[in-house]
Amino acid sequence: MRPGILFSLLLLSLNSFAEIPLQGKVQPGAVLFGQAKAGSQVLLNDKAVPIAANGRFVIGFGRDAKGTFKLEEIHLQGRSSQLIELQPREYKLEKIDGLPPSKVSPQKPEVLARIKREGAQVAAARTRRDAERLDYSDGFIWPVKGRLSGFYGSQRILNGVPKRPHYGLDIAATTGTPIIAPAAGIVTLAAADLYYSGGTIILDHGQGFSSTFLHMSKVEVEVGQRVEQGDKLGKVGATGRASGPHLDWRMNWLDQRVDPQPLLPPAAE
Repeated sequence: MRPGILFSLLLLSLNSFAEIPLQGKVQPGAVLFGQAKAGSQVLLNDKAVPIAANGRFVIGFGRDAKGTFKLEEIHLQGRSSQLIELQPREYKLEKIDGLPPSKVSPQKPEVLARIKREGAQVAAARTRRDAERLDYSDGFIWPVKGRLSGFYGSQRILNGVPKRPHYGLDIAATTGTPIIAPAAGIVTLAAADLYYSGGTIILDHGQGFSSTFLHMSKVEVEVGQRVEQGDKLGKVGATGRASGPHLDWRMNWLDQRVDPQPLLPPAAE
């Protein structure tokens, strides 16, 4: 074999096993942005990841994710893999009192049926998987300015009762304060009054990556509408289960609830 051909084959082999560049902090709740080879497939722990033809993709890890994850890339030159080891993370403890008991521990059958029905509605709104739409690629801005009053992952004690952790970022602001789109996307849910979350919007950013906005006093977009970064979505409120006016902003990647705050500039105010 000629030396030039041998060198080319060695270079090809080295390139085919190069790690995928990832951007983001490797910890529970994290969102990581990746760039694989164009035309590749990507697997996370053997599950397919939505990926664009140009190789751009995003992955996320839930609040309680831990240990090591395997990221694989399948391309024309073969198959390569790398390990992602999540670093430990600590969360705050938050106590909130003064909530209506019916919003903390609902008992009525008709209310429980409503909660179940609305949960299915929200889940259906997060099933969109547009692999080629990369609305998250221009980054994120604050959807509203205000004091941070609640944090992702914190353990919640509501009226003295331990409840599920908080999965959003709470930004306190006066009722009626405009809420804008932190990134472009397509509206997949626009509900005026859900039991727990009140006025609620889900905005899909592509590849199964979405934002949810809760407790709004007014919803000003419609399902199927496309919005650009900075477009108005509605207004801050205290609807649903809320002790005061604020925006509860949540993010999902597929079925993983992830943290919006690391994607933002340092301060909301």
